[in-house]
Amino acid sequence: MSDRESGDEQQQTQAPEKTDSGEKSAHNEDDETVDTSHGKASAGRPDRHSGATAEQELATRVLHIQSKRFYLDVKQNRRGRFIKVAEVGSGGKKSRLLLAMSSAAEFRDYLSDFSDHYASLGEHSPTNSETPPEDGKLKSEMIVKDNRRYYLDLKENQRGRFLRVSEQVSQTIPRGGPRSQIAIPAQGMIEFRDALTELLEEFGTDDQEPQNELPESKSMRIENKMFYFDVGSNRRGVYLRVSEVSVRNNFRTAITIPERSWGRFRDIISEFVDKSGSGPKAPAANESE
Repeated sequence: MSDRESGDEQQQTQAPEKTDSGEKSAHNEDDETVDTSHGKASAGRPDRHSGATAEQELATRVLHIQSKRFYLDVKQNRRGRFIKVAEVGSGGKKSRLLLAMSSAAEFRDYLSDFSDHYASLGEHSPTNSETPPEDGKLKSEMIVKDNRRYYLDLKENQRGRFLRVSEQVSQTIPRGGPRSQIAIPAQGMIEFRDALTELLEEFGTDDQEPQNELPESKSMRIENKMFYFDVGSNRRGVYLRVSEVSVRNNFRTAITIPERSWGRFRDIISEFVDKSGSGPKAPAANESE
């Protein structure tokens, strides 16, 4: 029997909201933003493309582990960069965690430790004579970042072994507020670690504000498709990410254009526009409301 998380160990999750033309993807919804300079979360739910709290998605990794999908999104706002981890179960229920880049690096390192410990345990069997601890915990660690605590618990039940990761944000409650959590099947910890490593190698592990002010994101709708234009930066420089999202099924594709090629890209499009004659004009790109 493959290792997978038990239903009674799952956190309370909310069903994904219905999408409309303003949503970029099924896993993207209005996000609580992370203040990477002070570790605090914004109390509001700002629009992804709003001017004051413009949030840009720099990269995404999608993992399919058993019956679950995990989305690892690198995002950036005026306070800095962070990673949002979203778990979508087979029934469509979703939960998420927000990690500062430095916390994500620490989590990545712990994933290696948990994977090694998991490998040393041998094959899981519901009829195994060795009784696990009463709470099912096989190994635990904790990450502390400003007012956030992350609890990492490798657990075991009759269905198998899994890593439960809980995030708790302490604001006005002395003992901390409610937790949000995800459960990663133990067999997928290496795959999860490798995807996280790729993102950290590309975008770094520092919690810092962007060096230069980047243009605000734009979006436009054409018939049953949304197009998003996000400017981001990494160690290789500034780039433009153009995403195409189907309004009907939220299927998404994207291309990335380095800043040095923007002029040539514009010239080619202008050439096609000039040659297209007097056909109907598409609406101009505007900021999302």
